[in-house]
Amino acid sequence: MTDTATATTPATLLSDDQLLQFIVHGYLRLNPTYPAGLHADICRRLEALPHNPGNAILDAVPPLQQIWQHPEVVGALRGLVGDDYRMHGHRHWHTRPPHAGSQGWHQDGTNVRHHQTWSLLAMYYPHDVSLEMGPTMVMPGTHLRNAPTDRLASYANFTHQVALAVPAGTVVLAHYDIWHAGSANRTEQTRSMLKFVFDRQSEPTAPTWDHHPETVSPTLKSRVSEQIGGYGYCSDYYKEWELRLHMWRWHLGDHSAVPPGHFKDLLA
Repeated sequence: MTDTATATTPATLLSDDQLLQFIVHGYLRLNPTYPAGLHADICRRLEALPHNPGNAILDAVPPLQQIWQHPEVVGALRGLVGDDYRMHGHRHWHTRPPHAGSQGWHQDGTNVRHHQTWSLLAMYYPHDVSLEMGPTMVMPGTHLRNAPTDRLASYANFTHQVALAVPAGTVVLAHYDIWHAGSANRTEQTRSMLKFVFDRQSEPTAPTWDHHPETVSPTLKSRVSEQIGGYGYCSDYYKEWELRLHMWRWHLGDHSAVPPGHFKDLLA
């Protein structure tokens, strides 16, 4: 596998609704069907490693290449970060050993407030992860919110946080700015997650997913106005709706500014 996507790679493209789910929630969960025994083989190879190879994990465990070559994964990557996306050189095998405590909430990205999708945090889980095993926690919608790491680290449980308790073979593609953390492992089993990063190489000029402009309007209206968490001040979710609409237009290739209050026209 090369670090750059190729036009000949078969792909199952995302739908309009899947793209909008990502824009609203900040992550997308995929459960592709892989060859029987692949995930168990990857687990065996990981357990046999003398040390964590860090960025060299693909060389140490070559079957991992198959995870990122799956048509559903390729299609999702193309839809979110463009046909010419590239796998970043940074990758890591993250583990939560037995009885490890919780990790502090944090953002991997710098959150420069552009509300675009330039990098993806790609997480692959080679075995079943239960709620007791210390699953990755994500807070939906927080890719649109910024907070200093020291403040985030002081937070504990959020209402409506999502635990990625997932079956083996799950791939989660998340906006690089989403708030996330490893939770406490209360079992005797080590929990593994393979982290990769995929980068966009150019601004979108047209949709790179299965876009249907003639039928998308009801889905767009529903998703843009979707409420995450409890209702708060009107201005809070109005701001978020504006940002979601901005992201949608940007992914379509429209880089013009969204006029203030434009979401009200959309929802009328």
